[in-house]
Formats: sequence, structure tokens, C-alpha cells
Amino acid sequence: MIPAMTSDASPDASPDASLDDLAATDPGQALARFAAGLRPEHIPAAVMRRAEDLFLDWFASVLAGKGARAVEILARVVAAQGPADGPAEILIHRRGSSPWVAATINAAASHVAEQDDVHNGSVFHPAAVVFPVALALAQARGASGRALLAAAVAGYEVGIRVGEFLGRSHYTVFHTTGTAGTVAAAATAGHLLGLDAAQMQHAFGSAGTQAAGLWEFLRDAADSKQLHTAHAAGAGLLAAELAQAGFTGARRIFDGAQGLAAGMSRDALPARLADGLGRRWALAETSFKFHASCRHTHPAADALQALLREHALAADAVAAVTTRVHQGAIDVLGPVTDPQTVHQAKFSMGTVLGLVATQGQAGLLEFDTRFRAPEVVAFRDKVTMALDPEVDAAYPARWIGKVEVRTTDGRTLQARVDEPKGDPGNTLSRPELEDKALRLAAYRDGASPAEVRAVIARCWALEADPRVGRLLPEA
Repeated sequence: MIPAMTSDASPDASPDASLDDLAATDPGQALARFAAGLRPEHIPAAVMRRAEDLFLDWFASVLAGKGARAVEILARVVAAQGPADGPAEILIHRRGSSPWVAATINAAASHVAEQDDVHNGSVFHPAAVVFPVALALAQARGASGRALLAAAVAGYEVGIRVGEFLGRSHYTVFHTTGTAGTVAAAATAGHLLGLDAAQMQHAFGSAGTQAAGLWEFLRDAADSKQLHTAHAAGAGLLAAELAQAGFTGARRIFDGAQGLAAGMSRDALPARLADGLGRRWALAETSFKFHASCRHTHPAADALQALLREHALAADAVAAVTTRVHQGAIDVLGPVTDPQTVHQAKFSMGTVLGLVATQGQAGLLEFDTRFRAPEVVAFRDKVTMALDPEVDAAYPARWIGKVEVRTTDGRTLQARVDEPKGDPGNTLSRPELEDKALRLAAYRDGASPAEVRAVIARCWALEADPRVGRLLPEA
């Protein structure tokens, strides 16, 4: 379990003692000052270790995106816009290019297997937009592992707070990883580029005006989700480089009269933008994914697994399942009633529970081979979602799982999970993360076990790496 991180965790935890005063009048400026002023010595050691964990998890998620149709199309088009070689590594193709090209492609690849991390309170996948930029720029600039990790922490802290600021209403229509993620990517890039506070604020302005990502793609299984992360990473990197060159952006892009909140939220919370800067380390609150599906399905999947195990219940003994969920789950998963693709199936509550019940797990191979199997479809059609007041009130800070099962012999059974597998209080250990990384790399032959183990060893010593180079041998 990751302990709460406060100013007591490090003697230099607050990079700027005046941030609290500034946050009251201009929280966006406070956030920019924090991101620009953050130094590795400000960051508690446990947060740096967690960042290493998250980096390995992201790297393996990228490899799992190799060969995915949408990713390869995007990669082909994007790679054609850049040089045939360069200092930044396109992980799925083992070749180099410019930082923008590499970051854009790696971001797309890391978000297709639905195994990348998630921050509950902001409903945001930070790794998919932060680490592509951090790795690409660190490789291009010859930066140290410590600098890469500090930039990633800046990106996480900024992006999570922007997601929380935008509120629950934002997520109803907008994919937060595409919107808040653009600003997170700008913070990451800006930190590695050494932007000062004024330049960082301009970078946020340029990132915010490019922020995009709509949920409509789920209704017809479109490829847009990979475009969301690709665009966020590339646009954030561009915003930071423009700011370094003197390009200006809106100073109140978050809470201005025609800023992000005005256009994308009905319940924005400006105070969340600068919440506990330098004291609350939001990166440490981030969860790992256990099931290979949308995070909204995980609490119910964990609860159903526990119920079936406790009662030694087979799938064919289940007559009906009701999942008690929050409104966000209904908004995102509700449109997917008969998934036509593997990726769309990952957003079907019934399919995920059907795989859990009939296959024992909802992993990558189960989705690939069984999501339309007759027994999975039959179970899927037994599953309904119902809004639960307790679950909805707790969300997004806590993602509670509740299921009610009616059996074929007339019993009604219930189960709940208060902390799904992968959450900070029920986290994946380093050995579990290593096992996950090996599975993800093997999924589409992204890397050999020996290559992955070499990267694992580098990750566990990343802070001491004097110069971040290629992670994988060239093709």
C-alpha cells in the first residue's frame, strides 16, 4: 500500500511556499509555477519509486499495442510526417524518429490494450500521455533518469488536478485523457525543456486550446480512443516547444470566461487545480489495471469473481446479474450493447463479466479469442447495470463494486468490493508488475523475455541512470 504523501514526507516537499497564496487568486498560475519549479529533491522517495513502477507498466502497455490495426494505421501516417531516424524511440517498431513522432505513436500504442494506469478521482489515464513525452524528450536531450521521473511527476500532478477541476459533468461527453491529458503532456515536456513559470503558463494555454476527445466513438466502435492519447501527447509537446520559442497562450485557459471550464464543464472546481501542491502527491494515488478492460468494469468484475469463488458457482448456474454502479459507468458503458470489435468489447459490462464467469478472467487473450463465444454472449445478456446511490456518491474518489446474482435455483446472492485490485490500497507488487510486463510484451511479440527483464532492471534503477537511451535493441 502506498502511504499518504504529505509535506512531512520530505524536508523539501514544497517547491514554492507562496503557492497557497497564489492558488486563491489564480490557481492556473499556481499550477504553472509548481510544474516549472518542481525539482527531484522536492519529491519523496516513495513517489519516485511509484513513478518507476508506473513507467514499467506503461512501457509494457505500449508493447501490447504492437500490431493493433488502429495503432499501425496511425503509426504509418504519423511516421511519414517525420524523419526516417532520430533520437526518440518508437517502441513498437524499434526505430528512431523525432520526439513528436515517437511520443505520438507510443501514446497511441499504450492505450489500446486497456492495461494502462488510471487515477480514480480525475478519471484520467496519466501514463498514456505523460510517459511518451517524457521518454521521447529525455532520449532526444540526453537527460538523466532522474530528470525523466521528475518531469513525469510534474505531468501526473498537473493532469490529475486538471481532470479533477473539470468535474464529473466533463466526463459525460469528453474523454478526460484527451483533454486534461494535453495539459499533462505540456507540463511534462515543459519541465524537461526547462520552461520558467511564465512559459509554462503559456504552454498550458496552448495545450488547453487544443484539448479534445469525445466519447461518441464508442457507439460505433471507431478508432478514436487511440487518437485521443496520440493527439494529447503530440499537442502537449508542441505547446511546450512553442512556449520555449516565445509563442503565447491564454493565461486563464482553465477558469477564464471562455476557457476550458466554460466550454467543457457544468461543475468545474477551480480550487482543485492547485489542491495541495507540493504536499499531496497525486501520482501515488494512481491505480494499476488488472483486467484488460475499461476501468469502469473492474469493481463489478472483482465482486463477481469473489462471489463465484465464495459460493463455488458455475456460470450456467447464474440466471441474472445486476451490477450496482455509478452514473459514469452507465454513461460510458451504456451505449455498448452488442460489441463488434475486441476494443469495443472492453467497454461492455456484460462481456467483461461473461469472460470472468466463463473463462475465469478477462485478460488480453480472452478478449481476442472469446468475446463473441456463445457462452460469453449468453452470460452478457444476463447482465444489467443499475445506478446505486452509495456507489455514485463515492465516485470518483472511490470505485465501489456491487453485484447481485440470481441463481437458477432461486437464490439471491450479493457481493461487494470496496477497493478493486490495482488500487493503491490493493496495489500490484513489483513482482506482480514484472509478471504483467512479461505477459504484455509476449502478447504480440513486442519483446523477448530477456529484453523485458533487462528493461525491468533499468526501471528499478531509473533514478540513478545518468543518461536515458534506447530501451530496446534496434530492429
